[in-house]
Amino acid sequence: MVHTVVVGLGRSGMGAARLLAQSGTAVTVIDSGTGEALNQRSNLLQQQGVEVHLGIPLQASSFDPWLNDLQRVVISPGIAWDHPTLQHLRSHGVAIDGEMAVAWDALQSIPWIGITGTNGKTTVTHLLSHVLEHSGLKAPMGGNMGFSAAEMGLELQGSTTNHPDWLVMELSSYQIEAAERIHPAIGIWTTLTPDHLERHGTLENYRAIKRGLLERSELAILNADDPDLRQQRKSWNGGLWVSANGPSPDDNPVDVWIDAEGWVREAEQALFEAKALKLPGDHNLQNMLLVTAAARRIRLTAAQIEAALRAFPGVPHRLEPLGQLRGIAVFNDSKATNYDAAEVGLRAMQGPTVVLAGGSVKRGDASGWIKQLTQQACGVVLFGDGAAELHLMIQSLSYAGDVHCCSDLAEAVNAAVVLAQQKNASNILLSPACASFDQYNDFEARGDHFRGLIATHPFSSS
Repeated sequence: MVHTVVVGLGRSGMGAARLLAQSGTAVTVIDSGTGEALNQRSNLLQQQGVEVHLGIPLQASSFDPWLNDLQRVVISPGIAWDHPTLQHLRSHGVAIDGEMAVAWDALQSIPWIGITGTNGKTTVTHLLSHVLEHSGLKAPMGGNMGFSAAEMGLELQGSTTNHPDWLVMELSSYQIEAAERIHPAIGIWTTLTPDHLERHGTLENYRAIKRGLLERSELAILNADDPDLRQQRKSWNGGLWVSANGPSPDDNPVDVWIDAEGWVREAEQALFEAKALKLPGDHNLQNMLLVTAAARRIRLTAAQIEAALRAFPGVPHRLEPLGQLRGIAVFNDSKATNYDAAEVGLRAMQGPTVVLAGGSVKRGDASGWIKQLTQQACGVVLFGDGAAELHLMIQSLSYAGDVHCCSDLAEAVNAAVVLAQQKNASNILLSPACASFDQYNDFEARGDHFRGLIATHPFSSS
């Protein structure tokens, strides 16, 4: 019997295993971990007829029981695409896929909008899904956030109601490299700055993965305000380009832009005022333009887009307002998992700000973030495994404000509140500039914890 092995019992692995089993594929799941939580997930899958083995390391010999019949191995995003075991399996003719490829096989009859980029992709995904839904289309979102693509496949295959008009999918570099057959109807590229280099090795490799998705898209929409994308401009054929800085003065025209009077325009037509979107920060103007370009190609009217933008509630964990602590505004920017995202979040603040940062430190250039700290942060509170390393980094680049190091986020919140009062700060901003995996399963868990700490703080007036 042709066999598929799914590696990893996380959310994507669970979804992929269930989706494959529902389609009649013989599936086995292996996971190197053990424990009560994994046992519960294992029992759930086994009740659905999926074989599960825990405590199985990712090594070549682990696949020996199925190797004669093994057709495909499906990996979680956390497993390196060039892992030696995967290379061994490929040499034996075994196909290696990610969960996103499994979802594509099940859902490719519905047009996809694939959204990628170092920063901004989560906001664009939420905003575009909202604009389409608000305008009467069925356009659920998923992928690298919230609902996994495989979970969407399960829900839609079992649904008796009308299928969506569009699927709005956030796609990380990890997911794209493990699903090269995905070719969206619309591809959107928000930004490109160094990230995940510990996984991809070089910026060139990282860029090529994201570019591959856009090249496979029927229509590519790109941000002309991003320095890296702008440098690539001459190597692109076609596509739509957007800019919050107005029409390009050089030989590279843009298709959707904001004019000097603050109106969003395309060709010779003014669509609506840019202030229709209430999210702070210049980066969100770029996000709005990317969404507008896609929505116009889907034939939404300017009035429909404007009404939807005005009704947009914002994105959890991305400059999410959490009320006030004794007159000091508090924002949850837990989604800022690298220096560039944290720099963008801080730049969006109005007034002096106390910044909470820390977690698992990533490779990258922190100079822009620290420069922004120097200009706008009246204090910094560091927490988690990366606190000491970040402290040294900040000191080496001559940040003159107060810096405090704490063991965890709860301690950091208390320190930030005291510091904000001492410094007469306008804002407290959680914008970690780091991954969350030292103390949390993901950035959502970190942001949820922060939200809870603020809501229950004695000074809270949210």
